[in-house]
Amino acid sequence: MTTTTPTAGGPRISVRNVTRTFDLKGEEFVALDDVSLDVADNEFITVVGPSGCGKSTLMNILAGLDTPTSGEALVDGRPVTGPGPDRGVIFQQYALFPWLTVRKNVEFGLKTAGLSAKDRREKAEHFIEMVGLGEFADALPKMLSGGMKQRCAIARAYAVDPSILLMDEPFGALDALTRVKLQEQLLDTWSREKRTVMFITHDVDEAVFLANRVVVMAARPGRIYDVIDVELPGPRTEDLRLSPEFTELRNRVWSAVYHQTPGRRVDATHRAIAPSPTAVA
Repeated sequence: MTTTTPTAGGPRISVRNVTRTFDLKGEEFVALDDVSLDVADNEFITVVGPSGCGKSTLMNILAGLDTPTSGEALVDGRPVTGPGPDRGVIFQQYALFPWLTVRKNVEFGLKTAGLSAKDRREKAEHFIEMVGLGEFADALPKMLSGGMKQRCAIARAYAVDPSILLMDEPFGALDALTRVKLQEQLLDTWSREKRTVMFITHDVDEAVFLANRVVVMAARPGRIYDVIDVELPGPRTEDLRLSPEFTELRNRVWSAVYHQTPGRRVDATHRAIAPSPTAVA
């Protein structure tokens, strides 16, 4: 079993011995293998690992879009049985309604929740300003750049006041400059509007820059390979990437992702469990 503990406080998210298997042309494919993880209230964790390590499967289970074959996922001690307003989900695809303006996209979840038109507008305007889209509140998505669309998606997720944000490679399709700017903006937003965040990425630099902890996963079967604390000062800016401390952490995460020992995983104290001689990655 792999268990990790939050840095402070009780867990907002708990994953307990989760295994997820799929039938693949008559063969059993193990996407997640006995994974356990705790995430504290207002903690920002990133999840990184090779393709096929089960990152998105884990997020889908927490979002209530998938169910584990065994084990359970809990939010605030309650089993996840489906999607809920306590969890906002942001995908790599922007998932905006193309016929609605930025304001109407952000208001959509608030309207579903039954807020009055006045309250919807006030709340939407707050979060639209928060992500720097005030001048584009009446624009349709087709008029926005990729980065602006993703900022709109973030504002929409924050507007419904979820306690948890689940983000699956939200900046993956953006150019490098826009991606760096949005990373800084996301951290600024998080510092002001605290949420518990699980952020999935393939980018090691991004994983280190954003996180309180980096969860490194290994593939086939998907398991937690290492958990690395990131004790970098804030506010985090582009200059931080040039520091020796950042470089050291980046190299450690890079090694954990791309130079994995077959069968290795960590226990509840983040100590490595030695793989068996016959273990395979």
